[in-house]
Amino acid sequence: MSAEVADALADRHPVVALESTLLAHGLPPEHNLRVATRIESTVRAAGAVPATVAVLDGQALVGLSATQLERVCTEDLAKLSLRDLGPALALRGCGATTVASTAVLADAAGIGVFATGGVGGVHHPLPGTPVSWDVSADLGVLARTPVLLVCSGMKSILDIPATLEVLESHSVPVLGYRTDDFPAFYLRSSGLPVPHRVDEPAQVARVVAAHGRFSDSGVLLANPVPAEFELDRELHDRLLTEGLRLLAGGEVRGGDVTPAMLEHFHTASGGASLAANEALVLANAELGARVAVELAR
Repeated sequence: MSAEVADALADRHPVVALESTLLAHGLPPEHNLRVATRIESTVRAAGAVPATVAVLDGQALVGLSATQLERVCTEDLAKLSLRDLGPALALRGCGATTVASTAVLADAAGIGVFATGGVGGVHHPLPGTPVSWDVSADLGVLARTPVLLVCSGMKSILDIPATLEVLESHSVPVLGYRTDDFPAFYLRSSGLPVPHRVDEPAQVARVVAAHGRFSDSGVLLANPVPAEFELDRELHDRLLTEGLRLLAGGEVRGGDVTPAMLEHFHTASGGASLAANEALVLANAELGARVAVELAR
């Protein structure tokens, strides 16, 4: 841990974990460093300490210096899910952490709140295939890691109904922040209801505390993209169809699917999806910090 994060945890001050994959693989170069700085500043302004997580030179880092944050945003880093942490650490590798690996490292450090853009999920079958076995490790990790994950749902390139079913099977509470509809990342509503609605950070904190008394699973807090940045639905649906068609060739697989789809959205939307991505990440960082403050009271 960085000295700032370690001191904050020792003094029981609020801390918010932040993943690095969204910086290294979800945002374009140069733009990502500016967003990374804004995310950390947003957490601080809301009263908490930011703890961006990454692996550099074989060391798992919780809380990055300015130089380390710049490395995450400028170097060609591997994408590290939980299965990849051991090899990366043992072989002195470098990598950006996904939701799964960030959650585990945050929990190991004693951080209970984690803010990001979107959670992974069940992928749609590619055109011409009847079923998909591509299910994000994020879901299994949430089932056994007691962190609050603040996000804007899962990306709309995923099978949202199937993903919600998996979360339900793993007994992960799903909360909607000031909404009755489960968000779909670029869209404020997926058309599916949230099981439980909360309207204030203090309510979220009470749910997390109550759930933690009898379960080791995480809690997912779904915070819709700010209304003014929501992607036009017709544009969104067209981009999704085009993106899935691009994947039909099969050259892109596994962990490369989501970055490839995001790149298509960013490019083909003329930057609209990029603006939405940035806005929702900042909103989630602020909300995560506000909940962390309540949990630290």
